[in-house]
Amino acid sequence: MTSREVRIAQVFVQLADTMVGDFDVAELMLQLADACLELLEVDAAGLMLLDANGELRLVASAPDAMHDLEIFELQSDEGPSLDTIRTGRAVVNVDVVQATERWPRFTAQTLAAGLRSTHALPLRLRGDVIGAVNLFSKVEQRLSDGDIALGQALADVATIALLQQRASRDEWMLAEQLQVALNTRIVVEQAKGILAESSGLHPAETFHYLRTFARRTGQPLHSVAWQVIKGPLATRAVIPYESFPAES
Repeated sequence: MTSREVRIAQVFVQLADTMVGDFDVAELMLQLADACLELLEVDAAGLMLLDANGELRLVASAPDAMHDLEIFELQSDEGPSLDTIRTGRAVVNVDVVQATERWPRFTAQTLAAGLRSTHALPLRLRGDVIGAVNLFSKVEQRLSDGDIALGQALADVATIALLQQRASRDEWMLAEQLQVALNTRIVVEQAKGILAESSGLHPAETFHYLRTFARRTGQPLHSVAWQVIKGPLATRAVIPYESFPAES
């Protein structure tokens, strides 16, 4: 077994372990995005889910700086994730330069962000698509059949996680899980803004500290975000003072 095969096995074990008990949906989605970056050797990843009203929402992105591009994809109503949601099929190995007619606004924004290739894989529930995993690379990249299969396996893990396995037949439970993930993203964005304003850092930078604090203290990400918003958790408890930008 190669070192990469060992690492793939380790990642799936870690994801399975995260799913035990009352897991943090948002943190699991972030771990999946991180796993895509590592195992598929892409530069950015985002996970989108359909809410109870059938609207596609961003749940996780890695690195967090990719948040704006993913939101632009939703707002422009064009891009690989939208195509995957509509057709139920994967969109892979797309050279963004060659996709100007297909996604004119999305293409321009993606190239401006320094990205060249994109892929999208569906999150499926018994034949119904409930979301998509969006992948980006800075160079022209073609995923092999094995890479695509691996990416789809990671997407399938995300779907299983949302269902919590034992609740796979309860549609209301799925809707509840999706809403928890979507609500967490909203709360985290608010907390990032508060931390950015009080520290002088960019919101994308504050997210790193927010997530690190949650992991270090063993708390769900949404719980830590709420503490920042409500006031009990001070900025300097989350972000070390030496990390604040120097005053000019």
